[in-house]
Amino acid sequence: MPRLNPPDVEQMSEHQRRVYDAIASGPRGKVRGPLAIWLHRPGLAEHAQALGQYCRYDSSLPPRLSELAILTMAALWRAPFEWWAHHPIALKAGLDAEVAEQIRAGATPVFAQRDESVVYRFVRELVETRQVPDALYQEALEILGKDGVVDLVGMAGYYTLISMTLSVFEIPTPDGSTVEFGR
Repeated sequence: MPRLNPPDVEQMSEHQRRVYDAIASGPRGKVRGPLAIWLHRPGLAEHAQALGQYCRYDSSLPPRLSELAILTMAALWRAPFEWWAHHPIALKAGLDAEVAEQIRAGATPVFAQRDESVVYRFVRELVETRQVPDALYQEALEILGKDGVVDLVGMAGYYTLISMTLSVFEIPTPDGSTVEFGR
């Protein structure tokens, strides 16, 4: 049971309803999880959903890498809802199922592609140590380019906000399933 339920659509203010409709009519197609909770503060929901839309659909990173970053954040934050939502998208985008399983289990994944390795290591280092060493930064810059590195940092920040929201308000997966994370 979540600590806070989304606002009732029928009781929403004009601002809340405008933001709700924008999210529902956009590429997500529905309003759930942290987006629904943020509607209690429609200004937050409005701006956060715009950032999220950029991170998911408009970043310079290909979907395979952005979904890898999202799954890495979900595992590091132990966010079952986020894993539930993005695991199938990541696999469809071309992320290897065994790599995803290793991330979920807390094992160090074995990557066949260098760009995946650098995304995983960059995100993990950033979350765990709150910094990125020079050598890893240079490697990321070489492989992902300046735009990719900027987008990766933005994505890590956005999915930290997502994960914090899911954690604080104890948002369950829509189907009631659980996700167990290693470590």
